[in-house]
Amino acid sequence: MPFGYASPEQIMRDKADYARKGIARGRSVVVLQYVDGILFVAPNPSRALHKISEIYDRIGFAAVGRYNEFEELRLGGIRYADINGYTYDRSDVTGRGLANLYASNLGRIFTESIKSLEVEVVVAEVGDSPDGDAIYRLTFDGSVFDEHGFAAMGGQADAVAGRLKERYRESMSLADALEVALTALTEPGGERPPVAQLEVAVLDRNREHRKFLRLTGARLERLLAQTTTSTTPSSTPPSTPPEAPATGPAAEPSETPETPPTTPPATPPTAPPTGPPTGPEGDVDDGSGPL
Repeated sequence: MPFGYASPEQIMRDKADYARKGIARGRSVVVLQYVDGILFVAPNPSRALHKISEIYDRIGFAAVGRYNEFEELRLGGIRYADINGYTYDRSDVTGRGLANLYASNLGRIFTESIKSLEVEVVVAEVGDSPDGDAIYRLTFDGSVFDEHGFAAMGGQADAVAGRLKERYRESMSLADALEVALTALTEPGGERPPVAQLEVAVLDRNREHRKFLRLTGARLERLLAQTTTSTTPSSTPPSTPPEAPATGPAAEPSETPETPPTTPPATPPTAPPTGPPTGPEGDVDDGSGPL
């Protein structure tokens, strides 16, 4: 056996391990369906380098790993979609066709190149109804997975996918879907990333023409506020005992012994009782009731 020989199985195994380690160093990305389309959520401190992008009218793209490598894939997908949409028809550009293109390129590079791409990609297409939605997850070696409902990739993808599976349900509202995604992306006992470090986008089937929409700024803050109000108990819990007006100032005269009925009072009962001064019931409430 010549010196330095390695079997093809060992070479492929080393390439796969190398790519997995590179992808695991990144942060996870979550893609999931909701009642009006598909939601993309990714922690991303950069304001210029996007993990989530638009490919075509109804097709979105999300990726983890090396930015320069998945950005080249994204640009190639846009060129493919533009050429086919212009040459034939816009309806001929589909998420499945784009996923097949990416799978072919990733598989060829993984087999022929010394170094495989350290990327994992999701191609999502929104349909006219929830049954027409499609989520395709592609790994570094060109494998394609047709995901149903949700997909997680990058970082601790297995743990994130497990938390998604526990909380995901069909036909969720956008606020509920965002809450599920953020809960899955947050480690148990950890803190959620601030709004400035979240990259959120949707493919909304109710929009005209271009379905892709980024959620940023005040719009994202309002959506996050809806998630906190929907998951937090009422702001006025019954933690304080209810007021009992019968035991207030009206019951204090009963603490003093009653005068015999045979001796009428010397003066008309216009003066208040001689007990300690008490405030009216309005001061006891202190304005905490009508919240």
